[in-house]
Amino acid sequence: MRAAVAALSAILDLVARGVILLAGAALVALVVSLIWMVFGRYVLNDTPTWVERGALLAILFVALPVAGVGVRERFHMAVELVVAALPPAARPVVAVAADLALFALGWIMVEWAWVLVGNYWNFRIPLLGISQGWQFVPMVICGALTMLFVAEHLLRRLAGLPPLGRPASD
Repeated sequence: MRAAVAALSAILDLVARGVILLAGAALVALVVSLIWMVFGRYVLNDTPTWVERGALLAILFVALPVAGVGVRERFHMAVELVVAALPPAARPVVAVAADLALFALGWIMVEWAWVLVGNYWNFRIPLLGISQGWQFVPMVICGALTMLFVAEHLLRRLAGLPPLGRPASD
């Protein structure tokens, strides 16, 4: 089981790196579009109106998937402070309970954000002309990544492998 979980972790490491790489590319595109907006406004005297709305959408596509990766790396939504303050015997139980609660949160995000995607898909974002459902896709991605990476943490714990990211004090 240890080898299978370690192999899964190696694959999920590639997934996490891919998300970070795509988020970095989206940040570069965001900066370029904002530069274009400033250039258009002050040099061409013709402000591209789509940039602000596109920037808001790009920020969602950067922040939410990276938050899902943050669950894997334990730099986001961490409860290690609470776990570390507990007696050593209680730490593993509370750490697993916290992971299960985080898994449930990911499930809720996926389920309800998917409902929002469906409810808003037929409406268009002004100035961009794309579906408003795209505003909620990053939340679906974040929830799915959260569930995936929490499941990885739980499998690593069951297999006796060390935790990823910042080590939990359990």
